[in-house]
Amino acid sequence: MSGKQRGPLDGLLVADFSRILAGPYATMLLADLGANVVKVEGPKGDDTRAWMPPVRDGVSTYYLGINRGKRSIALDFRKPEDARLARVLARRADVVIENFKPGGLAKYGLDYASVSDRNPSVVYASISGFGSGAGRKVPGYDLMVQAVSGLMSLTGDPDGPAYRAGISVFDVMAGNHAAIGILAALRHRDASDQGQHVEVNLLSSALTGLVNHSSGYVAGGTVPYRMGNAHPSVFPYEPLPTADRDLIVTAANDGQFRRLCDVLGIPGIADDPRFEHNADRTRHREELRPLLVERLRMRGALEWFDLLVDAGVPCGPINTIDGGFAMADRFGLEPVVDAGEGDRAVPTTRHPIRFSETPAVYRLPPPELDEHGRELRVWLEDENA
Repeated sequence: MSGKQRGPLDGLLVADFSRILAGPYATMLLADLGANVVKVEGPKGDDTRAWMPPVRDGVSTYYLGINRGKRSIALDFRKPEDARLARVLARRADVVIENFKPGGLAKYGLDYASVSDRNPSVVYASISGFGSGAGRKVPGYDLMVQAVSGLMSLTGDPDGPAYRAGISVFDVMAGNHAAIGILAALRHRDASDQGQHVEVNLLSSALTGLVNHSSGYVAGGTVPYRMGNAHPSVFPYEPLPTADRDLIVTAANDGQFRRLCDVLGIPGIADDPRFEHNADRTRHREELRPLLVERLRMRGALEWFDLLVDAGVPCGPINTIDGGFAMADRFGLEPVVDAGEGDRAVPTTRHPIRFSETPAVYRLPPPELDEHGRELRVWLEDENA
């Protein structure tokens, strides 16, 4: 296998004691980059194996979407022999990742203190809902964090109920933060031969992920409110109706707005003192919106998309998921890749990062429960491995 096929994390052993979404998403990203990820599951398997529909060949597509590139072993930590094998795996691993309740693995000798005592250079990542302090007893589910973080208060129509985002956005965000933390800790280990404990929690990921809203509160004392699809600081930056369907228009600076007006055939609008600068447009959005909509209703969304993008105005139709993949294909992003080969290959979404020298690899399809249990048990029992 050539160097370009190995991935930049080739040779790295990851013991994955996580389940559901945040942890498995993080370890899938590491597997894509060449890490050897051993997915440790309980006797009944990862919860997401049962989260269906939809399914592919009887397997949950939720599970398939976040578990490629891994090998599975089923271990029951309540059984002394299985717990021992888990400890052997953790001792050999470069990285251990888990999302049990804080302290939940201590009774099996799989907590950070126990693992690092046997494996001082280990990078041990813990993902929780609300941290390992006062929030340690609170289970962490994305929907809960969307609620308590304030995100739901920002999502929905101004006069309607609060809504969750359409995906488990903070699970994914925490998974990304975990991967970043692991890679940073590995860099430190390379320089010092010293491991460390990396902690990520969903609420902290949520608060940093609220970006401008968090800053508006922390730095400006402003508590934001629901505005539907409108942006509090930029206009136009929202869906606007066309002849057939809404089009997202994001003319976020003065140059983009002027080009928008040129394409719409109303160039003088850009010189109107009410609309000359972004702060003016935002303040007078209710006066500006009907002027833009009057022109946008003359053509369909896709026709405007081509015209406006050619002029350098960011915009996009509101697609369903199939349309999103179709647009990625149109742009040459090749969004779908097969994980594994032959009859076992599973179509999955391409790793989001492109490398010029060490591209992502998709060696293994998402594993069946304990698919690699026999070979991994033999390897774990081999004292010379």
